[in-house]
Amino acid sequence: MSSHHASGHGHGHGHEHTDIDWEVMAAQLENSGELQLPLLRRTAARLRELLDPEKEVRRILDIGSGPGVMTCVFAETFAGAEAVAVDGTPGLLERTLARAERLGLDGRVAVRHAKLPEGLDGGDEHGEGGLGAADLIWSSKAVHHLGDQQRALDALAGVLRPGGLLAVAEGGLPTRFLPRDIGIGRPGLQARLDAVQEHWFEIMRAELPGSTSVVEDWPAMLSRAGLTGVGSFTFLLDLPAPLDETARAFLHAHLTRLRETVNEVMDAEDRRTLDVLLDPGAPEGILRRPDAFLLSATTVFTGVRSAR
Repeated sequence: MSSHHASGHGHGHGHEHTDIDWEVMAAQLENSGELQLPLLRRTAARLRELLDPEKEVRRILDIGSGPGVMTCVFAETFAGAEAVAVDGTPGLLERTLARAERLGLDGRVAVRHAKLPEGLDGGDEHGEGGLGAADLIWSSKAVHHLGDQQRALDALAGVLRPGGLLAVAEGGLPTRFLPRDIGIGRPGLQARLDAVQEHWFEIMRAELPGSTSVVEDWPAMLSRAGLTGVGSFTFLLDLPAPLDETARAFLHAHLTRLRETVNEVMDAEDRRTLDVLLDPGAPEGILRRPDAFLLSATTVFTGVRSAR
């Protein structure tokens, strides 16, 4: 996870690189979700605590659901609810249904193909003509891919039933997975990777349809959307060295994506360092080195629609 891309969303630079192929990213997104499963389950439990205990949760929307890892967690956590994965990529929705079937949750997990932000209207109680009403709405690292972030939050808040909860994971800290000095190249590689990813993010936001600048004060944005009881909590992903193969595979895919998309804004030495880190046979590579770890923090912002 990173400050912008907890789900392993790609990074790049330049106009031709900021369109993300989510079908290509599917395996990495699901791998990322698997690594975070204990945290996702704790997050779902925390959201359940934030809801009025008298309120029955019948319908949950996972906006920008990817391969449906969190959708399935919600179906497990809220046994009486329908969990709906909402995404604009059919291949990811197919993975969601396959995952639900593997976990014995088919019939409790539904999918809705919707391009965002166009699909963020409410429709009627059954979802006809829109997303339909919900008691809990979750969105992780999706709102920042929409041009007008405040308008997106306004729309999501409007879909909530009275007393319903909106939870948006947008923030935290950049991922760390290597020491400052890794014995090859110049020390401080991760800080420089942060900088090029921030540059990519700025370009990506500017190129979005209807791109609107806003101070990314998420509690203030949720309050402007008409929500009350606004707050936040942060969860930590802390996988110490030495990593298992699953975590190493995730980091290798993450670095591969970086190497492909920020190539032209990195200096030659850092490109060479990345090549060594990606070499499956190199003892200094991310798949073999003993000092690789995975540490990141993600912040979830929440608000409730007034029951009145």
